[in-house]
Amino acid sequence: MDALELLLNRRSAKRLIEPAPSGDILDNIIRAGMRAPDHGTLQPWRFVIIEGEGRARFGELLHQSALNAGMDEKGIEKAAQAPFRAPLIIAVLAWCDTQSKVPRQEQVLSAGCAVQAMQMAALAQGFNGIWRTGLWATQPDVKQAFGCREQDEIVGFLYLGTSQLKASAASIPPATEPFVRHF
Repeated sequence: MDALELLLNRRSAKRLIEPAPSGDILDNIIRAGMRAPDHGTLQPWRFVIIEGEGRARFGELLHQSALNAGMDEKGIEKAAQAPFRAPLIIAVLAWCDTQSKVPRQEQVLSAGCAVQAMQMAALAQGFNGIWRTGLWATQPDVKQAFGCREQDEIVGFLYLGTSQLKASAASIPPATEPFVRHF
């Protein structure tokens, strides 16, 4: 699949099973993320790999965070099970430099671009995934567990694995109003 075809037909996959990317394939995914646009060469991202027993630890963290947030029983159970949606998760942090002339927003967007690049690299190598954020990305206890400082942000959790379902064709709207206009 060439790059343009990959970009035009990308679809997230909600149901992911083993195998997960590993070895050189996972290294390529990480390296693709590290090639995201990066004003000032700040490298404003950190990646935390969650797999194996790490998924159970992440589930415990989300369970406790849901309790702390006062969620109902259904929400608490959903939180605890979230890490088991895929065999591999990459938490992507915007590691922001507050002393830089580069605005914080650009640093956060750069980390977001890293997620997109990693998802595309996974797809190019025969895997798939879905980028999720949700409540967990902003919860102080979750951010602390991932080592975020006050100025840092979790931009998402990239769930990766093998798609359990065949992706349907992507529906692409025309490149016209309201999405595109000329100035």
